[in-house]
Amino acid sequence: MRNGAARTHPRSSRPRADSPQTDDLSRRCDHPGCTEHGGFRAPKSRRSLNDYYWFCLDHVREYNRSWDYYKGMSPGEIEAEMRRDTTWQRPSWPLGRIGLGTDERVLDPFGLLGAKQAPPKTEPAEAPQELRAPLATLDLAWPVTRTDVKRAYKALAKRHHPDANSGDKAAEDRLKTINAAYTTLIRALPATGG
Repeated sequence: MRNGAARTHPRSSRPRADSPQTDDLSRRCDHPGCTEHGGFRAPKSRRSLNDYYWFCLDHVREYNRSWDYYKGMSPGEIEAEMRRDTTWQRPSWPLGRIGLGTDERVLDPFGLLGAKQAPPKTEPAEAPQELRAPLATLDLAWPVTRTDVKRAYKALAKRHHPDANSGDKAAEDRLKTINAAYTTLIRALPATGG
């Protein structure tokens, strides 16, 4: 402190916890037999939180010590009440839903909102010219993944292998065509495609 001046603090404008909530001096304490001023309110029950008893300071303290909002509720009811409190007692729904049904006005082609909507119908793209013959050889339709190609190749190679066809020359030639188609398709498809 400079020059011996004391620092002063402005008084808080907040009311103290023990100041009455009403200035109505005619209101008496609702506790039986008490004639003190009833300046402190307390809810009558959890069902009517805006309906109050008016008590004097001593009796409101006594009432508050015994007050239990969840008294008489099962653990399940308490849990449900606490969950409703997280949304300020207002109903809520999963994202993408309004009320109980799906909101048909929201388009969600990628299913991000959780609604089961059919993807928009698009025409399948045509296979590139250089892949049409290899796809026909492996009996595949465009578009395909590497997994589809490998699965078809394995089945055809097993069926047309010369050892499975008693050394048949036509089966050997067919297997060479299948191998060439497989190599062409695997080289053309991206490695991450399956």
